[in-house]
Amino acid sequence: SVPRCYLNKQLATVRVVKGEPAELSCTVSKDNVTGAWFKDGLKLTSMQGVVFEKKGLVHKLIINKAEDIHAGKYRFEGEDVKTEASIFVEDPPQVDKVLLKNLTSVPTVAKAGQVVKLRIPFEGRLPIRATWLKDKMELADDARIRVDKTDIHTTLSIPSCERKDCGDYKVRLKNDSGVLEINLKLVVIDKPQPPAGPIKIVESSANGITIQWQPPKDDGGKPVQRYTVERQQVGKNDWETLGETPRSCTTFTTNKVEEDVSYYFRVRAVNAEGTSDALESGEVKAVGKASPGAPDPPEIISASRDTITISWKAPRKTGTSQIVGYIVQKRKKGTMTWLPVTNGPVRDKKLKVTNLKKGLQYEFRVAAVNAAGTGDASDPSQSVFAQDPKKSPGQVQELKVSSCDSTSVTLTWNRPEVKDGNEVKGYEVEMRPSHSSSWTKCLTLPAEATMGTVKGLQPKEKYFLRVRALNDSGPGEATELETFTKAVAPAVPPRLLVDDTVKKLLVIKAGNTIRVNIPFEGSPDPAVIWLKDGLPLPNRAVIKTEDGITQLLVGAAELSDSGTYSVELQNGLGKGDTFSFRVQITDIPQSPGPLRLEENVPNTVTVTWEPSASEKWEKNLYYTVLKRESQKGVWHVVGDLLYNNKFTFTSVIPGRDYYFRVVAKNSLGASAPSETVQPWRIRKTKAEIQVKPQKYRGVNQNQHPRFLVPLKPHVVVTGSECHMTCAVGGHPPPKITWYKDSRDISNDPNYFCTNNFGVCSLVILGVTKQDAGEYMVEASNEVGCVSSRAFLAIRG
Repeated sequence: SVPRCYLNKQLATVRVVKGEPAELSCTVSKDNVTGAWFKDGLKLTSMQGVVFEKKGLVHKLIINKAEDIHAGKYRFEGEDVKTEASIFVEDPPQVDKVLLKNLTSVPTVAKAGQVVKLRIPFEGRLPIRATWLKDKMELADDARIRVDKTDIHTTLSIPSCERKDCGDYKVRLKNDSGVLEINLKLVVIDKPQPPAGPIKIVESSANGITIQWQPPKDDGGKPVQRYTVERQQVGKNDWETLGETPRSCTTFTTNKVEEDVSYYFRVRAVNAEGTSDALESGEVKAVGKASPGAPDPPEIISASRDTITISWKAPRKTGTSQIVGYIVQKRKKGTMTWLPVTNGPVRDKKLKVTNLKKGLQYEFRVAAVNAAGTGDASDPSQSVFAQDPKKSPGQVQELKVSSCDSTSVTLTWNRPEVKDGNEVKGYEVEMRPSHSSSWTKCLTLPAEATMGTVKGLQPKEKYFLRVRALNDSGPGEATELETFTKAVAPAVPPRLLVDDTVKKLLVIKAGNTIRVNIPFEGSPDPAVIWLKDGLPLPNRAVIKTEDGITQLLVGAAELSDSGTYSVELQNGLGKGDTFSFRVQITDIPQSPGPLRLEENVPNTVTVTWEPSASEKWEKNLYYTVLKRESQKGVWHVVGDLLYNNKFTFTSVIPGRDYYFRVVAKNSLGASAPSETVQPWRIRKTKAEIQVKPQKYRGVNQNQHPRFLVPLKPHVVVTGSECHMTCAVGGHPPPKITWYKDSRDISNDPNYFCTNNFGVCSLVILGVTKQDAGEYMVEASNEVGCVSSRAFLAIRG
């Protein structure tokens, strides 16, 4: 739609984009009014691109295609009608629509090592700031990437692109009239990375070797087509190509091996761009026939004066062929010589050994036999006497866990009853993990012991424990704990270990990472609960808890991430500590809105502006007002640390042109300025001819005091200056008195008071917290008295 302005309103503004049409219209009361149009004070009779039109009571000024020359202040005058409006011509950055469509619809594809040059021509009102971003982070010149800009184009150059250059890019073009953002995508293709390792040996024998690997973590932007497998015999230099596998297969078997010969293997991935570097294996041996491993020590079944019966289990490693029997050997305890018990292998896994000498103590061991030969012998069995059996000791009583920590468990028990000479000679403690069926002896204790500590346990692992009493006849029947036990540390209430390194207020720039580590303790491990403003964390937040530290991580912080975060601990012992801290996400403020200038008090100018959008999230935002007295003059600060959207400049000299600009500021910097387009001027009053009037009785000109502009509340930062201003009228000129909290401060040296023709100011230098309170200005003359009040608040 065409921007239109109806001049019958007192003040009007038209903003039109360069090249677009605009229209001003004014309605008069009589049809015969001709009227005249003026621009910047000059009467318009004709103007390039402008058409004057009159239809009935409506007078129109039509601009077919707005250009910079059309910007200015327009006025229509006709008999009793006189009204004004301003036209501002906006010229935001623009890019050719065809080029823009080509850039954004299709990704830019380049091969690794090639030169990438992305050139964006643009037009619009200068200066135009061009910014390149990748994955939301601004790009700057470095050893690999160069960003160039002129008044008509910007270029991103990468002399030799790499895979890491892939991603989403954004070009942001900005001037005083607007912002244009262009989204681009760059894809760099290359040969794949090596397959992911290590190479696993699935099978290795004299018949063949099977290897396995994982696909590469990066396929180079092109699908992997196949894998090539090579082999090198240890001690030789040449690599032999064994074959290929399709991309869906990551295993390879070769049958061309020699027994007991070692090899190296390597695998490469292949895509349309080339072949990856190789993933190499360690040394792999084609194992020949193998003899069996060692069985577990034999167990004693029974004993008498001249015979002992033993049994055993098959070894875990049987070798490469079936076990055909076992060799059984014996020796007297304390000797080194092992003697065979039989003339050949025993097929069963149980044997009654005869012809033993009464009263001697014996040990036994076994070795498995297969086609490759006799394997390793087992460890010796428990020693046993060749004698008629004595009565075994009884069971220990009241077995229980007395204490435990993360790696050990302490047991206590009572001695078994002694009957018929079954006196106890010691104890042994056995253990088995919950996932195993085999018991392991872990402690042997003397007869006087009734307590034992099992050490070297895995934290939080479940274990079954039992205790046997021992005497000369061997171990007695075991007493087992009724249920499993865990190696866990003593119960500790949950507690946060927060120190001075963890701040209660974090101020973080938008786009940076939020990372907070909170140490804690507790046993069992407590549940860690994170909240933001009392609610569960957003999905963007990542929580990682391990080894007594819980971490909050938020990448590329946004303004919405500001808030109060809290962490709380809970375990079986109850609710633990809670710690809260505040995160403030901030950024360089956005520009204030358009400026307006008004002469509310003679010979002053009041500057007002729309608030910066950043006020919604930035509590410490303030404004600075600058002025200059010519179009090319130097800008000077006339108002700073302003927390409202209004400022009155009092030192106006009639006849001079003034330009004003306002910037928003915070701790990170200043925004782009908002400026007045047209100069502000108070016309000089012409010298008046003094005519001596005839003497007559004067009229009482006294006027009651009144506030033309009242006091406004202020919020300032400690250490800054505070200017409180008002405007007063009345005749005779009122007397001005300043009060703070009802105390007269007009003559207090800590305050500076001025009264320039009714514009009254109170200046406080170096504000402190004691300056906060209610301030009142009182204006009085012989006719009456008025006052105005306002509060001053002090921040941090």
